[in-house]
Amino acid sequence: MGSAVDLSVSLGTFSLANPVLAASGTFGYGLEFTPFVDLNRIGGFCTKGLSLKPRMGNPAPRVVETAAGMLNSIGLENVGFDRFRDEKLPHLQMYDCRVVCNFFGDTVAEYEEMARALSTLDRVDALEMNISCPNVEEGGVQFSADPKTVEKVVSAARRATDKFLVVKLSPNVTDITVTAKAAEAAGADAVSLVNTYVGMVLDAERAVPYLGNGNGTGGLSGPAIKPIALNMVYQTSQAVSIPVIGLGGIRTAEDAIEYIMAGASAIQVGTANFFDPRATMNILDGLTDWCRDHDIDKIESLRGRAWKQ
Repeated sequence: MGSAVDLSVSLGTFSLANPVLAASGTFGYGLEFTPFVDLNRIGGFCTKGLSLKPRMGNPAPRVVETAAGMLNSIGLENVGFDRFRDEKLPHLQMYDCRVVCNFFGDTVAEYEEMARALSTLDRVDALEMNISCPNVEEGGVQFSADPKTVEKVVSAARRATDKFLVVKLSPNVTDITVTAKAAEAAGADAVSLVNTYVGMVLDAERAVPYLGNGNGTGGLSGPAIKPIALNMVYQTSQAVSIPVIGLGGIRTAEDAIEYIMAGASAIQVGTANFFDPRATMNILDGLTDWCRDHDIDKIESLRGRAWKQ
């Protein structure tokens, strides 16, 4: 075999130069990482979650380290749609990577309005819905908690956009394949999984939760969640016909390969960006090396390989 390795992947109508994406909430608006990462080389990145209006987020402390991971309660702080459009997006015109706008809302109508607004931006290549948010109209229950609610909110966003629509799923459900099927039925082009797990860290000296958001809980991410997230990708990729994007604890090229073998069409790198700003680049280089070492000339040939064992 020659030295060339084809890392390009196809997610239906959405193509990537390679399967490496940076996950939302860990990569800012892309620009913050340009001292460390060549945005023209990675497949793309997901923006920090965007809402129609700016949000201040939760009070500090917002982040705490845990065994093999971290707990965060940022509170979806972001600059809002207008500032993203006017101040952030123009600076991304010079880069070739895919820009995936992660977005959220407090109501179905807000999701729909946000999807419609983002669809007017030519530089935005795809949308990623975060449905792990509380539905204020339904007493604060997460949109992801009920398949019927998932269908309702995804259908609303689908009506509002022609862009490639990814639905980011919460793992805090009884059966994530049910949620994925609901998103698929409502018109999602792909699903990304998983978002963070609900957890808590206590300050033993004060006997109170460490995080300052009021209820003390936050989202657990990092290597600690990888085995659970990997299983969810494995199960979901066989349960739906739309592409699956895998994330959760990916630090190395081998981690990424595992997700692809479990059925992921692409992967997202999250927490690793915090302790190694060049994580996406290192994983990308590692994928080429791994494929060469294993006589793989096209990385897509690995997708779902674990199903056949």
